[in-house]
Amino acid sequence: MHQEIVVVTAAYGWDTVKRLGGQAALLPVIAASGADGVEIRRELMDEQDLAALPALARQIEALNLFAVYSVPEGLFDEAGNLNAHLAARLEEAAQLKARVIKFSLGHYRPGFNFTGLSARLAQSPVQLVVENDQTPDCGILSPLNAFFAAVNDCHCPIRMTFDMANWHWVGQDAVQAAQTLGDTVGYIHVKAACRNDKGWCAVELDNSDGSWKPLLEMLPGNVMRGIEFPLQGDDLTAVTRHYVNLLRAH
Repeated sequence: MHQEIVVVTAAYGWDTVKRLGGQAALLPVIAASGADGVEIRRELMDEQDLAALPALARQIEALNLFAVYSVPEGLFDEAGNLNAHLAARLEEAAQLKARVIKFSLGHYRPGFNFTGLSARLAQSPVQLVVENDQTPDCGILSPLNAFFAAVNDCHCPIRMTFDMANWHWVGQDAVQAAQTLGDTVGYIHVKAACRNDKGWCAVELDNSDGSWKPLLEMLPGNVMRGIEFPLQGDDLTAVTRHYVNLLRAH
């Protein structure tokens, strides 16, 4: 089985993305690393970038990569309503020819009627996934478990992005989360973290305590794995290739 590896552009750091001229400048690096896909972050784009999504899609395709589109928004707003920008974001993802669009959960409230959302997603070529984020009210296990239980009951085509390290930020047990939500996972953000005097921070896998390995083994082995830990060094292609190969080997 070929393990699909996605590289998140934000892993290179905002300063690097900006210095190189935007996310498109990293596409040759990611392609040369042997990765299969790239996660494009909306928060790293300005209005000019958003207007050029079809051109970015062509660049991605030309390098034999596929796209994931990450939106820095909750699927539900603070009132528990569906994100008012969902249709626009799905259209952006379609322009990017993204395979997947990623939201955080936001303020989901039990009792939401999934009928309209299911119908909308059935008409979209893009798979919607919901990630556990670092917010203490929305990124914890209980609302995520309630949400995915409802999704399952309604046969709504939504999968989970399981961020392996974000559980630290919200004081939750990642192993328990993997045991509870593993069946819902369609995409894994591979990330390790350590604690310093300022709190939790993401670290390279090689500089971590290694706990990411048994956690990754608990998660589905047939889904995309995204590199979202820091990728830094003089030779970004070599650094990226090292971790692409590492994740394919585990």
